[in-house]
Amino acid sequence: MSAQAISGIVLAQASDTLGSLMGMAPIALMFVILYFLMIRPQMKRQKELKALLAALSKGDEVVSAGGLLGRITKVNDSYVTIEVADLGDKPIEIIMQKSSVSAVLPKGTIKAL
Repeated sequence: MSAQAISGIVLAQASDTLGSLMGMAPIALMFVILYFLMIRPQMKRQKELKALLAALSKGDEVVSAGGLLGRITKVNDSYVTIEVADLGDKPIEIIMQKSSVSAVLPKGTIKAL
């Protein structure tokens, strides 16, 4: 074989490798875009919710995932007791999982309603 034939084969192999890399570039770009638009913001929200649940304390006014408003009276490792209303002089309390708390309200919000 001549030197030109060998160099032609090497160039063909190099162009095939380059072509396959260029074919995978759009797929890699889509994964990068997916990460920044969907995965990263979701991880940030999960981190914020975890910090919110860890910071729950007695007296906080919260909203549950079902839309129930109440004031926390007791906090355990995985449960919270929430006062939702008063019946005469006795408070009505419910026990629910910490993970069902979706937001902490500013103090005095329940009285304003």
